Amino acid sequence: MIRVLVVDDQVLVRAGFRSILEKQPDIDVVGEAGDGIEAVYMARTLRPDLVLMDIRMPRQDGLSATEELMTAEAPPRIVVLTTFDADEYVYAALRAGATGFLLKDISPEDLAAAVRSAMSGDAMLSPRVTQRLIESFVRTPPPSAGVPEQLRGLTGRELDVLRELATGATNTEIGARLCLAETTVKTHLAHVFAKLQVRDRVQAVVLAYESGLVRPSA
Repeated sequence: MIRVLVVDDQVLVRAGFRSILEKQPDIDVVGEAGDGIEAVYMARTLRPDLVLMDIRMPRQDGLSATEELMTAEAPPRIVVLTTFDADEYVYAALRAGATGFLLKDISPEDLAAAVRSAMSGDAMLSPRVTQRLIESFVRTPPPSAGVPEQLRGLTGRELDVLRELATGATNTEIGARLCLAETTVKTHLAHVFAKLQVRDRVQAVVLAYESGLVRPSA
């Protein structure tokens, strides 16, 4: 079972998400919180696998709550909830360690699939939308020759895979572009995550942009 904590300052939003998720045989909503302070307390008490975190809330917003939860030894996966995708607070939450973000008008079918996707670690949520968000707010360093210092521990093939990942490509698409089996792509990505000390695809993509390996499109 995937244990989920739903965090939103609107009661109806929380109730709607709970109703959708509790119809799934593999998802259990273990609690609800109305702001970041409650979210941090309940996450530490209930230890959910995943937190659906509203970004704009009273008392403590979702960004600072995400930052606080990510300091735990084994933090939950965090998926940020927002009403529009061009949100600098959402980008900051991704930098802080959130696995991805969802728009609040997501369909019931897509919501359940997104929860499973976030837990599997195999795919960014709405990868190309996530890429556009990162490109909108990333602060890349000036162009420099060679591989950025943060990435010099990666092999040439691992750098190729990371560049393709940063375009929003799936494992299947990366394999097709680089003439690699999908299992080989997964192995390369596992090595990339370990060497860069990141948890998932989103953090790897953010680092690819912020290091200057990948430049925002014009």
